[in-house]
This record gives sequence, C-alpha cells and structure tokens, in this order.
Amino acid sequence: MARYLISFNNGAMDVPEEDLPEVGRAAHAVVQETKDAGVFVFGGGLPLDPEYDVVATDGTITDGPYPESKEFIGGMVVVDVPTREAALEWAAKIAVSCRCAQDVREFLPDPAVE
Repeated sequence: MARYLISFNNGAMDVPEEDLPEVGRAAHAVVQETKDAGVFVFGGGLPLDPEYDVVATDGTITDGPYPESKEFIGGMVVVDVPTREAALEWAAKIAVSCRCAQDVREFLPDPAVE
C-alpha cells in the first residue's frame, strides 16, 4: 500500500456562496466513503488567509518569510491505497464533490516501515 496526498489549491474551489452547503455535504460524503473503505488516513481544510511562521533550526520563530506563490493548499485528504490508479479514482470522486480539480502526489515510502 502507498499513501497519496489528494489536494486542491485554495483558489481552485470557485463555488457560489449558495452552493457551499451542498458542496460541503458532498465532500463529507466522499470522505466518509474513504473511511468506510478503510483507505482514509487524514484530511482537512486550511484557512484561505493563513498565518505563516518559520521555526529555524536553532528554534528561533519568525513571522515569515511568506511564500511568493499565491497558491496554497486549501484542503486535502491522505489515502492509503494499493495503486496510483486507486488514488486517482478517489481523487476523481473528490473532484466531483468539491467541484474543483485535485492534485495527486505519492508520499515517499517510509524506510522504517518497509
């Protein structure tokens, strides 16, 4: 089994305000489906206007630097599935429910587990 991050950028979900409750219900239904299938690892949404702090290797905490990109992860689900094709199938279901494209990336294997 491999773990995959299925995510979307915060600006990708361009849904009219009145549709947000339905999108939320649909997205929660797909997440429940991943749980029922036993492939759910972790998931959640992130704020649109996040705070950034950097913790340096000496433990110093600074406010920033801010990433130059305007695109940040808006939400994600991590699934543990046997193949990339299975991850893509879950991503397709999530894309339909959230009404936005999803990025799919495989996590590096954990050598301690193998």
